[in-house]
Amino acid sequence: MFKKIKELIKPTGEKVIIVGAGEVGLHLAKRLSFEEKSVVVLDLDQSRLDRVTQNVDVQTIVGSGSSPANLVAAGIEDATYFLAVTNNDEANLVACLFANHFAPNAIKLARINNHEYADYPDVLGSANLDIQLMVHPEYEVVKTIDRLLSLPGAQDYAEFAGGRLRMVAYSLENDILIGKKLTEFRTLAKNDDIMVTAIIRNKKLIIPNGQDIIEKDDLVYFAYKVDAQRALLRLLGRTRSFFSSVCIIGGGKVGTSLARLFEQKGLDIKLIEKDQARCEELAEILSDTLILHGDATEKSLLMEENVGKMDVVIAVTSDEESNILSCLLAKSIGTRDSVARINKSAYMPIIKHIGIDHGVSTRLAAVNGFLNYLRKGNVVATASVAGDTAEVLEARLPMTSPLLNIPLMEITLPEKVIIIAVMRDEKVFIPHGRTVLQAHDHVIFLGGQKEIRKIESLLVGTGR
Repeated sequence: MFKKIKELIKPTGEKVIIVGAGEVGLHLAKRLSFEEKSVVVLDLDQSRLDRVTQNVDVQTIVGSGSSPANLVAAGIEDATYFLAVTNNDEANLVACLFANHFAPNAIKLARINNHEYADYPDVLGSANLDIQLMVHPEYEVVKTIDRLLSLPGAQDYAEFAGGRLRMVAYSLENDILIGKKLTEFRTLAKNDDIMVTAIIRNKKLIIPNGQDIIEKDDLVYFAYKVDAQRALLRLLGRTRSFFSSVCIIGGGKVGTSLARLFEQKGLDIKLIEKDQARCEELAEILSDTLILHGDATEKSLLMEENVGKMDVVIAVTSDEESNILSCLLAKSIGTRDSVARINKSAYMPIIKHIGIDHGVSTRLAAVNGFLNYLRKGNVVATASVAGDTAEVLEARLPMTSPLLNIPLMEITLPEKVIIIAVMRDEKVFIPHGRTVLQAHDHVIFLGGQKEIRKIESLLVGTGR
């Protein structure tokens, strides 16, 4: 008899208060409401709250999240989680201060941009604030950019099972896989440690089966064991040399951190910054980076500095339109690869189509940072697929899991959810229909956003 997992799902009944209705607050409200949590969002801007209510069924309150009266009105005393995610560090800290007064047992998380605060965890975790997690979006974006550039042409990248399993996305145009059924994949790949996990076609998620055919312009997600990376790149013809020269546009926190990282790798680095005073500061901070004062949206500057002969341009200013334009101009004069920092999530799906190789979002990085902490218990890690289209979830199976001791072919998972890999005793393998899961296995699921929440609710129900 097949096990019907969805019949075991129960609403969590947990209450979440989110201070800040920007991109981070909106995405968190969406994700957490999918889990049937009771969500309240506070913001000073009514138009932002209106955008939240147009996208998700949550309660909203107009006003400052730092106001004790507003927090009481939001029902802070009953909150399970309190998330302060505005752009203002000080506002987030004050909000957590009062939240801790009214709800000392609530889990408090804060978005923090100033890295100096990270040097004082004892202060922020003290009895007065009791902040369990600070998320630094810029740091997460630097790591994302470094990972993307380590794989030629990759559109997305994530790691699971302690780095033993990788997932990478490629847009397929003239590849050998075009027009092939997935039943032929293993023969073409000549490697059993690689699988096609998801296809994004016309912005829609396809959880593939053996009869699906890969089409031109599909964004295909591959999962593979670390040792199989060369075989995958060889199959896809992505074997060109890695980058050795880079032009960074924007000397803020992200740009500076990237320059420091690339200096350690011995790369040829140029950094373009509009502000003269900031250029002088950067010249003192960075030892092996050529600092250039100018506007990277001016094609003449890019040509004069031979940016077209560099391998990669990375535009990470706070102005996403300038980032997009700078990348397009650099590509037009010959730069091989481009990365643009994007704030509006609506821009992410079109980045590739307008000619930019990669889009990264500090705000989505912040969302993932928060969710990875909130999904504790048996959930080890999560990662978004194609923005918000789908999600991957790595979970440790508890002794009470109904998935145990049954061949996978006899388990009916929620629609649009598949198991892509299993880690057992520190070893990763791609399962088949006769695989039987055991207690403490790390199982990596992929599925649509709503559907994957059902798996998570089942797994953490006895783990919190």
